Amino acid sequence: MCGRYASARKRIELLEEFRVERDRVAEPLRPDYNVAPTKAVYAVVTRPASPSEAPPDSPPAEAAGSADVARELRVVRWGLVPFWAKDPTIGSRLINARAETVASKPAFRRAFTRRRCLLPADGYYEWQRPDGSESDTPDGKGKGAKQPYFIFREDGGPLAFAGLYELWRDSSVPDDHERAWLWTATIITTSAPDELGRIHERMPMVIQPDRWQDWLDPAANDPADLIALLAPAASIGLTSYPVSTAVNSVRNNGPELIERIEPGLAGPDSGSGAPSARSSRSRSAAAQGISGSAPDKLF
Repeated sequence: MCGRYASARKRIELLEEFRVERDRVAEPLRPDYNVAPTKAVYAVVTRPASPSEAPPDSPPAEAAGSADVARELRVVRWGLVPFWAKDPTIGSRLINARAETVASKPAFRRAFTRRRCLLPADGYYEWQRPDGSESDTPDGKGKGAKQPYFIFREDGGPLAFAGLYELWRDSSVPDDHERAWLWTATIITTSAPDELGRIHERMPMVIQPDRWQDWLDPAANDPADLIALLAPAASIGLTSYPVSTAVNSVRNNGPELIERIEPGLAGPDSGSGAPSARSSRSRSAAAQGISGSAPDKLF
């Protein structure tokens, strides 16, 4: 699965790196080195323009044949809420969709053929339990505490997670209310290759740049063709190293969470989140983000 990741690049960087044609972000998100379910995250989508240049948080038209289809950057909430859900609480349980069943599961199959997205990330976290340990605790305590690892591109570039998004109508507010439409997303996961599978058997599905256009194309709706775009995760230039158990707590945030530590020096799991030891690796663009303002008022 993918339950935590880092997304700290500036909005302007994402607009350039993902070749975004229409910016739908009202206010930039703060750099986040500990993205957890239900948080606001960036998503890249391809959609028709909103009718009459409606605000970013209005539901854009999806009529076939629109002449104003463009790649957009938006803010969504992590945890997909299907359009048929009675309330949005289901989203916290739908943070991941398995590539093997995404085309058939009721919660995902409609979005799979209509609303696909890319979720930019600088890397993601997985936890490994020491061999022979009898403990399965993720909090960094006890004899068999799990060790968190940060997994990222060796060249420091961004990852583009394959995702699905949905729009859920809150019937408790009028159509013109800022919270009338809730935008949410899920991350598609797949089997991890051998070099990463030693840490965790699952990983986010990463879409390579040469497939972004096909994946985002709103006119593509054949499940078989879409499944073909979800290529096996192998030889995609990922590497990993151990990081502080400070990442275990969602209260901790900051570039120190992605700094390498020496094995056995897990660091604190609460408080400032500073690791016990750091590598000489220079910080990537992710570690140089600036503090932004409040998230979009999409939900």
